Amino acid sequence: MKVVLASKNRHKLEEISKITEKFDMELVLQSDLGVDIDVEENGTTFEENSFIKAEAVMKATGLPALADDSGIAVDALNGEPGIYSARYGFDESLDDWGRLCLLLKNTEHVPDGQRQAKFVCVITMVTPDGKTIQARGEIHGELTREAKGENGFGYDPIFYYPPLGKTTAELSPEEKNQVSHRANALKVFYEKLKEAGYADK
Repeated sequence: MKVVLASKNRHKLEEISKITEKFDMELVLQSDLGVDIDVEENGTTFEENSFIKAEAVMKATGLPALADDSGIAVDALNGEPGIYSARYGFDESLDDWGRLCLLLKNTEHVPDGQRQAKFVCVITMVTPDGKTIQARGEIHGELTREAKGENGFGYDPIFYYPPLGKTTAELSPEEKNQVSHRANALKVFYEKLKEAGYADK
């Protein structure tokens, strides 16, 4: 089954494709199909934004579309940046590194032992015949005080995962694809796909 990933982020495509290989799903980036739409993510939850993106790209391509809305939520900041993780600081000049540094700066005052955070991912597939399949995954850890690790992207270098004693940027791709919020969401998604008859049981 050919499915369009509602994203222009090749990192995301690579990470999701490694996990969806067993789904019998051929994932292509929306930009590879010449679809250049900027979807206004005006939802108030990861679930709403994930659905908004998937539905818009499905309508633009006529193909089933898969969207992922994800972010980091820091307990001491009342769940921020949350759904605004990719736009944190609301400063167009900030790149991933700039947003990461801003989050570290904004949590300088938070003492060790109170730096709990979680990565959240919601995967949504919307099909042309009107079906919606949605799944949520999380990974719980804590914020470091400095960036560590060369792998991953986004906030991975400052997200420490206690069970493996590393930041998610220090994990190998294979390790990350076992434990990440995206992997956890995709595991649930795969079960729902099977229930809906889109994947082999």
